[in-house]
Amino acid sequence: MTDPITPVLTANWADERAWKITNYERRGGYQALRSALTRPQADLVQLVKDSQLRGRGGAGFPTGNKWGFLPDNGAPRYLVVNADESEPGACKDMPLMMASPHTLVEGVAISSFAFNAHYAFIYVRGEVLHVIRRLQQAVREAYSAGYLGRNMLGMGYDLEVIVHAGAGAYICGEETALLDSLEGRRGQPRLKPPFPAVAGLYGAPTVINNVESISTIPSVIANGSDWFTSMGVDNGRGMGIFSLSGHVKNPGQIEVPLGTTLRQLLDITGGIREGHRLKFWTPGGSSSPIFTDEHLDIPLDYDSVMKAGSMLGTRSLQIFDETTSVVRAVTRWVDFYKHESCGKCTPCREGTWWLVQILQRIEAGQGQEGDIEKLLDLCDNIGGKAFCALGDAAVTPVNSAIKYFRDEFEAGYHTPAWELFPYERNAIYVQPAGVAK
Repeated sequence: MTDPITPVLTANWADERAWKITNYERRGGYQALRSALTRPQADLVQLVKDSQLRGRGGAGFPTGNKWGFLPDNGAPRYLVVNADESEPGACKDMPLMMASPHTLVEGVAISSFAFNAHYAFIYVRGEVLHVIRRLQQAVREAYSAGYLGRNMLGMGYDLEVIVHAGAGAYICGEETALLDSLEGRRGQPRLKPPFPAVAGLYGAPTVINNVESISTIPSVIANGSDWFTSMGVDNGRGMGIFSLSGHVKNPGQIEVPLGTTLRQLLDITGGIREGHRLKFWTPGGSSSPIFTDEHLDIPLDYDSVMKAGSMLGTRSLQIFDETTSVVRAVTRWVDFYKHESCGKCTPCREGTWWLVQILQRIEAGQGQEGDIEKLLDLCDNIGGKAFCALGDAAVTPVNSAIKYFRDEFEAGYHTPAWELFPYERNAIYVQPAGVAK
């Protein structure tokens, strides 16, 4: 098999003190910014469109098209980088910012110049203090070197970059809730339309992009759109960071072209842990419908994964072998979404609570006839009916788990999960009040 590993964003991660500006510059860092500042801004936007770069934060919307939506109404423009990575299984943006924060800073500078924004904000999850400090240090270094601030590199362009620490709410990963939080209000999703491109931060045109999306921009500018489109597949061009966690021999981050399959990624990481077999996995984190071993050869690109019934999302591949209770895993995920619901809308606020109650009952072996139908009915009343996508994220693992492992849910009518899966002896089970283990 040809090795599909394509290190671009991760190429310098193993370098000594890779996060320092001197080491970043040694590898050609900020040369793309120097080049970009000499080119017409419209040409840069077109280059990103031609590259077919799709957003790396989950939705996969074409990045250049999003930039092109900004109205020319004389209002100030803003760039907001969504660095609020916090979904179970997601682990690519944080390592990227820790290992090579200047990749993101250079991407912010180029992107802001391309669509004429003079203020950029990087919104980071508040709990990751080490990441916040490293980003702040990188921004200070960039200011000192003249890559940010007034008259960048003597080219006559001004850009202020602010690293903003959130308060640790998962809902702030939703772009409009992030904007409310950034403006000092409680993080809750806004009605759309208007979309942020028209009325975003402070009511002005705003581009919101994910960390990896913006970090990819310097390589696109430096190497051109043809170079980028030479990797990946139709409707999924370029490379991306895939995070593998769980029951694999060598978990971690791997950068490969979109369209690579899980079978190939498992070959790279040494496969499932010794003596076990793949049972189920998530292609896009806990918010994506689960896959099984029958999906090993699905190309991991936006359209192929969607056609197979799931979402590529943040490319957070959580791998589970046969020792894992799917009921227990889904219960933990839904409990997370219940906890993180902002409470603004009834379907999400009440529905996730009821999902958890029924799932915990089934996990404890005290399921009741009709519980599976109740779960499916609840999912139908939450999915597509909540104020934002958090409701959808909560129901997709439930629906898909019942689709592929209905027998395990039925077994929960009389047998606790910890008896069905004795390998999980060290697991901490959340049991309904009065239920003895």
